[in-house]
Amino acid sequence: MSSSDFLGSRAALGRRLRGLRRGKGLTARTLATLCHWHESKVSRIENGKALPSPADIRAWTVACDADTHADDLIAAASNIQLLHQERRHLERNGIRRVHDQVQPLWDTTRTFKGYAQCLVPAPLQVAEYTAAALRGAPHRRTVRDESDLLIALYEQQRMVLEEEGRGFTIVLEETVLYYRFADREVMTNQLSHLFVVSALPTVHLGIIPRSADRSDTWPVEDFWIFDDREAQVETVSSFIDIRQQAELKQYQTLFGHLRQQAVFGSDAYPLIAQALQSA
Repeated sequence: MSSSDFLGSRAALGRRLRGLRRGKGLTARTLATLCHWHESKVSRIENGKALPSPADIRAWTVACDADTHADDLIAAASNIQLLHQERRHLERNGIRRVHDQVQPLWDTTRTFKGYAQCLVPAPLQVAEYTAAALRGAPHRRTVRDESDLLIALYEQQRMVLEEEGRGFTIVLEETVLYYRFADREVMTNQLSHLFVVSALPTVHLGIIPRSADRSDTWPVEDFWIFDDREAQVETVSSFIDIRQQAELKQYQTLFGHLRQQAVFGSDAYPLIAQALQSA
């Protein structure tokens, strides 16, 4: 995934705008001409390389005879910008404030859907794995060294796994099992722990085999969906909170496709066991 800030949400907004253009039967060049822009500006917006201004969105929707969509699209763009700035500010001011923002979601959510293509998700991690993975965090995100605090906070999320009335459906790419963030002993403990958590009545753990046909659904950024009312997406430089219904629907649909590619329960155990042998 690109390291551009909040790329996931910008790309989702770009897809919506592209849909309006194509629905009107306009080429990118024609739209650019109508809006008095260079054609490259249309391409940058549609491909998530640039976030359109409110004036850009109004010009776009007028050109596509879709001005009734303008207010919703402007709100989506504003939400992307504000949430990104807010989360970057929170991270610069420490993990405790990030936790204070995120933890209420974990406290109130009953149904969790999670996807990971890089790291074992926090609720499934053993503490040693968390510590090892965090040693690489300064290279990815500028936060103060608060590893001990973050390990304690992750422990709170792990405890949620065992609470009655909660439900977790978590899908991992098989490659997650092979990324070496720690030494052999820690990786062995972590992979063995997946057998333990997958046996919990609250957890439905699936793994997408490396041999799966990915022609329709590629690996994407890690994300969580909370009670189908909000999603959180992690990029290289920040977290993105998704609350706009159109964008949220895309992640709900995407999760459904990823889940269909995964194997669960006893069908997933051989994949974990094979990774253990290679740890």
